[in-house]
Amino acid sequence: MTELSATPAAILPDDAPTERLKRPSILRKLRRDKAAMLSAGFLAVVVALGLLAPWIAPYDPYDNNLRMMLKPPSAAFWLGNDGLGRDMVSRLLFGIRTTLAMGLLAVLAGGSIGAVLGLTAAYFQRLEGPIMRVVDILLSFPSILFGLAIAAVLGAGTTSITIALTVAAVPSIARITRGAAMVVMQQEYISACRAIGMSDARIMFRHLLPNCASTIFVYLTLQLGQTILLGAALSFIGLGAQPPTAELGTMAADGRNFLFFAPHVSTIPSVVIFMIVLAFNVLGDALRDVLDPRLRQ
Repeated sequence: MTELSATPAAILPDDAPTERLKRPSILRKLRRDKAAMLSAGFLAVVVALGLLAPWIAPYDPYDNNLRMMLKPPSAAFWLGNDGLGRDMVSRLLFGIRTTLAMGLLAVLAGGSIGAVLGLTAAYFQRLEGPIMRVVDILLSFPSILFGLAIAAVLGAGTTSITIALTVAAVPSIARITRGAAMVVMQQEYISACRAIGMSDARIMFRHLLPNCASTIFVYLTLQLGQTILLGAALSFIGLGAQPPTAELGTMAADGRNFLFFAPHVSTIPSVVIFMIVLAFNVLGDALRDVLDPRLRQ
């Protein structure tokens, strides 16, 4: 009886949850990957530009000036002007702000819901079937259909597109979380926690979730780039941010009619989208290698 009343720390093996404390610093490993550090630095600059957009934008991004319509880059307007004479630099800064906000909100919300569903499916075997069948149904639909359906119900706009991106992110994250949690569930310290009468909620969020966190975090990093790309695509076809709101996908769509004589209007926001998505993918791959070297192969 005295053995059963011992604390979880006394029962759990020494090399289970505390093993990660012995690993070299994640930042130290990332510093060896020049591409990852370059991507992280670029993303830090992009996030800073988006946050500081109201203070560093040289002009009002919504101020029309038809006399400057479709002007090429110049000393006064570094990236030129769009079809309504608005400054491209100012609109790009505010567009980054809107695009990143939608992507981050969608991934955080969808990641939280998906992680809870995945953990629940792995821990409670009787719920695994219903939860994973719903996840399979959601995975069977292309993500863009969620945007079309939700926009039809709620109307086009940033709120609708964020909800659509959130729903699209849930099933893949739920499946990844369930797979990682199933591996952790086989460890002896989970059985030890159950043996001493620890509550299900405490086991799930005190021991199961922390040991799946690295896998979830890596996937969320990769998912963020894909979510931003999907959000820009939905905005490009008119389901996202509505004019005159500055958003990268909408800006690219606005300039498609001027590609032959004013290509900067569409190509500049498109290049920014490409660089942001590429940076998230490179950083996600580097984090995957650092947090789990076995995945390098």
